[in-house]
Amino acid sequence: MRQGKRKTIWIVLSYVITALAAGAVVCFAVKLGNQGKLDRLEYLIANRFVEEFDETAIEDAAANAMVEALGDRWSHYLTAQQYRDYQAQSENSYVGIGVTVVLTEDGAISISEVVPGAPAQAAGILPGDVLLQVDGVSCQGMTLSQIGELIRGEVGEQMVLTMERAGERVELPVTFAQFDVPVAASAMLEDQIGLVTIENFGSRCAQETAAAIEELLTQGAKALIFDVRNNPGGYRSELVEVLDELLPEGVLFATEDYAGRREEDRSDSACLELPMAVLVNGDSYSAAEFFAAALQEYEAAVVVGSQTCGKGHFQTVYRLPGGAAVSLSIGRYYTPNGVNLEGIGLTPDIPVEVDEQTAAAIAAHQLEVGEDPQLAAAVEALEEKLR
Repeated sequence: MRQGKRKTIWIVLSYVITALAAGAVVCFAVKLGNQGKLDRLEYLIANRFVEEFDETAIEDAAANAMVEALGDRWSHYLTAQQYRDYQAQSENSYVGIGVTVVLTEDGAISISEVVPGAPAQAAGILPGDVLLQVDGVSCQGMTLSQIGELIRGEVGEQMVLTMERAGERVELPVTFAQFDVPVAASAMLEDQIGLVTIENFGSRCAQETAAAIEELLTQGAKALIFDVRNNPGGYRSELVEVLDELLPEGVLFATEDYAGRREEDRSDSACLELPMAVLVNGDSYSAAEFFAAALQEYEAAVVVGSQTCGKGHFQTVYRLPGGAAVSLSIGRYYTPNGVNLEGIGLTPDIPVEVDEQTAAAIAAHQLEVGEDPQLAAAVEALEEKLR
């Protein structure tokens, strides 16, 4: 609590100083003034700590601890680098080479995906290549996060990746560049069922999702599956725009902030009148969950998969001095029927659980329709509606 009166605080610091002849205890009175606990601690470290220290590292650690102490799993402190990464992820535009790597059972680093049009594709890197070295540095025993830090550079920088391909070693120079990552993709399955995979609800989601739907309709799709498994969410505006294309007139989404202000997003009467299904799993977060929930509550789609994560808070990112930021929960999300999913998640209409190995293969987009139990169940459900 704050004190009613301003006080001058005196802290007596006792130092034991050993002299050659005898020991003596010397007391110093340090006048700190009207400072808070953290201010005092910062003063003491800056003026009394005997060794060199990294001021930025201390500030980052202190700020991170403050946010963690809130006990909210959705609020995060972001260092300057983490904030830059967050911005790139939200905008679906990265400086990098454009690969997704996975850790195989034997500990190898394998390339699972290569982004079309990214530097990795231009360099000749292929899915299935095994990463051995980065600029001569061995990748053996590294974690995926360590690999991510190793393959980092600025636009125009070049590095040489040593790969193993079909039992042979190949060295591939690759140049870092800024590139856009596709957000939505379409594929036509059997029985005129179209599949729309939405990676996230960041920038360009609504535009690319609409284009994917239009492409499938042009090809004669009579039913659609939306795959939002492993989708971390994104922008409210992108979510609402996608839902507006799919659902009839009514409430799509609602929010209530820290001050009790409530807002509703509504759709017009135009909608897509096709049988639909939505694929979800435990890594469907935030906007992905509320996308599936809205379609479920309007009875516009059947939800297939496993229980979603249960993220019902929304955050605002505030810039801090030095390039850092804090993503702070400032309100709650609600489904069209007024349900908050925090800590609960969305329950699928057709539950289909998968083992860890299958889940990892789904996340890496490595399975065909018949190998993916959740996708197969969604196809079966739509086939029944089409009969």
